[in-house]
Amino acid sequence: MTANTANPFFADSTLPLHYPDFAKIKDTDFGPAFDQGMADDLADYAKIANNPASPTFDNTIIPMEKAGRTLTRATTVFYNLLGADKNDAREKLDEQYSPKFAAHRDAIRLDPKLFARIKSLYDHREHMNLDAQQTRLVERYYTDFVRAGANLSDADKTKLKAINGQLATLGTQFDQKLIAGRNAAAVVVDTRAELDGLTDAQIDGAAEVAKQRKLEGKYVLTILNTTGQPAAAQLTNRALREKLYKASMSRGSTGGEFDTTAIISQVTKLRAEKANLLGYPNWAAFVLEDETAKTPQAVNDMLGKLAPPAVANAKREAADLQAMIDAEQKAKGQPTFKLEPWDWSFYSEKVRKAKFAFDENELKPYLELDNVQQNGVFYAANQLYGLTFKERKDLPVYEPDVRVFDVFDKDGKQLAIFISDMYARDSKQGGAWMNSYVDQSELFGTLPVVANHLNIPKPPAGQPTLLTWDEVTTMFHEFGHALHGMFSDVKYPYFTGTSVPRDFVEYPSQVNEMWADWPQVLANYAKNYKTGEPMPKALLDKVLAAGKFNQGFTTTEYLGAAMLDQEWHQVGPAQIPPASGVMAFEAAALKKDGVDFAPVPPRYRTPYFSHIMGGYSAGYYAYIWSEVLDADTVEWIKAHGGLTRENGDHFRATLLSRGGSKDALQLFRDFAGRNPDITPLLKRRGLDGTQPDDAKKPAEATPAKKASAK
Repeated sequence: MTANTANPFFADSTLPLHYPDFAKIKDTDFGPAFDQGMADDLADYAKIANNPASPTFDNTIIPMEKAGRTLTRATTVFYNLLGADKNDAREKLDEQYSPKFAAHRDAIRLDPKLFARIKSLYDHREHMNLDAQQTRLVERYYTDFVRAGANLSDADKTKLKAINGQLATLGTQFDQKLIAGRNAAAVVVDTRAELDGLTDAQIDGAAEVAKQRKLEGKYVLTILNTTGQPAAAQLTNRALREKLYKASMSRGSTGGEFDTTAIISQVTKLRAEKANLLGYPNWAAFVLEDETAKTPQAVNDMLGKLAPPAVANAKREAADLQAMIDAEQKAKGQPTFKLEPWDWSFYSEKVRKAKFAFDENELKPYLELDNVQQNGVFYAANQLYGLTFKERKDLPVYEPDVRVFDVFDKDGKQLAIFISDMYARDSKQGGAWMNSYVDQSELFGTLPVVANHLNIPKPPAGQPTLLTWDEVTTMFHEFGHALHGMFSDVKYPYFTGTSVPRDFVEYPSQVNEMWADWPQVLANYAKNYKTGEPMPKALLDKVLAAGKFNQGFTTTEYLGAAMLDQEWHQVGPAQIPPASGVMAFEAAALKKDGVDFAPVPPRYRTPYFSHIMGGYSAGYYAYIWSEVLDADTVEWIKAHGGLTRENGDHFRATLLSRGGSKDALQLFRDFAGRNPDITPLLKRRGLDGTQPDDAKKPAEATPAKKASAK
């Protein structure tokens, strides 16, 4: 067998549904597959571009949809693994090939012969007897090529290629510094006593992490991507809370090998230059034109309306926390202290207990991972859509904790394969996200293979994995993305699954969160992992009531990050500061937007804001933009009977199965029969002058890179 035929990416996997054969995939396979894949891809496109026949849908668009299969297979697996299981070899490959992939995409998108064929089809699309999906596909290809610079002069195309190459290299460098810096920022604790407030299982977990890092006898608190760290809600040691907070928020901005400010300055400036080159005043204007928001002004108007009431709510909450601190310190006969960011979650948990007689730790015995997933997440999908799931052990995985499930449709036929990767590890990027390994397409006759990734701390061997409520809702959220991918029923790969605007893609996943506390679903999974006893109704009532609590903080920290993203991307190149001015720019932006409330820092600060350095640049607003549709849809579903097959089938048929084959807002109208209404969101977030209703923070996805030319 030659090296070429041995490469697992040179043909479709022979495993069920073309599931990747992780047992055969070696890191040394990627480079040859990338090189051969790009060569094949260019040959495919050259054949299309040089076809002497007049352009038609069948001789131009269809071959474009079919082009580059080897490259697609290799890059899909590579970038999915880069996020889920990074190693030195993959990091080096990423650094080596990112600029090559950028140049490869430019070679295709900036090919004048290819664009001329697409433009001809676009100009004559109304007279070609195309169906609606074919017409939209022509329009999307034309738009993509124009936005990629196809109409630029040769001189400007050369400039654009240089910018794209630099951005690709800088993006890889940022990712590497981010993960390394996050791991390095972990807080080492000397004694068990300092961790007072954490459960025994959490402390044992911190000891296990220390052991893995060759720090026997110590304890390590790892850092999540967000500014706030979950352990701070439990730690009684205020000095340790402060240390944990400062370790988190100082990441990437204090000099040294993990400082990202120079990269951020360069990336935002290059993006602004690229936008100018393409005829836009700034990067946000370029990005948002192709989203449902359409303009920066539309985003600014929405965020600007939400910020003042959110900050006002946060200040009222802060007053409650300060009053508790004052009373507590007085009772101890000790001087009081000013509420600081590292105090917020700790004292808000105390206020929560006082108001609702409810402790987050009371919930955990009822929220065991496997029970939540199979009797909660999967059960809701069964009740709504008729899906059934069967775990299989025969397919290879890239990491021992990963689990694989066959997914069967309501008629008993296989719909998809679902990969579940729930545990945190140092080789995994932070956050939670969904990936696709194989996309559904009638053109190729393929069914989906999709994966969910979370970062749940793994307990010591033999201990159950007990979740927080946030982790539960995140599981439901990410499975909403998975459903969007699994239900895809389109002909053309371009439109498959979650291939929708960035400010629409979070909407279906946010809707799926509603089932986490739906009484019928909750009763099916919220059972004590030792006794099997259901969660007491009194505790459930407290949980639901507490879900409306602390929304000033939650909304303000989110808006701080969303508005910061816009500030970075709504300026021209000359307004981008050098590395030394990055943090001052951030401070001025937060103040300008009225979200500079010291006890509530942004959910992400600029140096570790991975969303906006990746696929969500100028797009972090998308979570709350999508939540308008989400909140409205939840009300629609409740009004139409809740957890019913009729509602599930309707949502699937009109929206979840359609991918990007229609305009996104038209999909909502197809589902709801009307335009969206913002009122349910304002009520949910407590921004309408009433108490928040079922408010929630965004359970965010972290998008993986895509390297295909499409």
